[in-house]
Amino acid sequence: MTLNKNVQTFVGCFSEYEDAEIVLFGAPFDSTTSYRPGTRFASSAIRTESIGLELYSPYSDHGLEDCKVCDSGDLVLPFGSAERALEAIYERSKVIVKDNKIPFMIGGEHTVTFGSVRAVFEKHPDLHIIHFDAHTDLRDTYYGEYYSHATVLKRCYDLVGDHKIFHFGLRSGAREEFVFAQEHNYIEKSSCDTLVDILPQLKGKPVYITIDLDVLDPSNFPGTGTPEAGGINFTQLLNAVLAMSHLNIVGLDINELSPIYDQSGASTALACKLTREILIAVSKNRAK
Repeated sequence: MTLNKNVQTFVGCFSEYEDAEIVLFGAPFDSTTSYRPGTRFASSAIRTESIGLELYSPYSDHGLEDCKVCDSGDLVLPFGSAERALEAIYERSKVIVKDNKIPFMIGGEHTVTFGSVRAVFEKHPDLHIIHFDAHTDLRDTYYGEYYSHATVLKRCYDLVGDHKIFHFGLRSGAREEFVFAQEHNYIEKSSCDTLVDILPQLKGKPVYITIDLDVLDPSNFPGTGTPEAGGINFTQLLNAVLAMSHLNIVGLDINELSPIYDQSGASTALACKLTREILIAVSKNRAK
């Protein structure tokens, strides 16, 4: 009898790295969290609970068994150093991008996005970013820190420049951050209704998608460190994912699930389903 290694993966993501089009990996880091920590447990919780999902998506009429996805596991990240954590994320993403695959990162706090964006930007200097979030994340520093969950989109802006970041769902942040977003980026407060209006200008452009799950209303998603009332619902976010899936997506992430703050498990189940839908929608459209 031959025994296989007991390596946990997201359900259905069994492709070998060489064969994969999308490479999933976890970035369990939450050391700059300013309110409630716990996002370091998100990637392991999402893998564990994904066993409750069907492989088939009725939304896309496609299944994970039809996708070429490799789950490459979690990075081992230092808890006390954002710089070192971001460097490790950058190195993992750089390998994936160099091999012409799409990195799909599961955070972790939102800070982790910059490590992956940096690697993707090096290959795609005309990178555009679609950002779903309750919070602006556009401070230049936060309590004296340059790398933080509150500065991550400013660090991304410093790379990509004017009019290449599109914010949706924002409803919390300093006045100066909203002014900056209005002057330098595209912003829709509280919702994502105008997403379809900006998609034509992104046709053919390399696009990175970052989804901070606290963009969802806490009634849909209480399991996060900084819940903000007034967000969108799951169906609206799912429809946004399906609408974006035809774009030239070169990298993406979801972040800010803190499973310990929702003992019902509903927030983790939502994050699992959203992960499945993203994987299937992006894979289906790459195959066209």
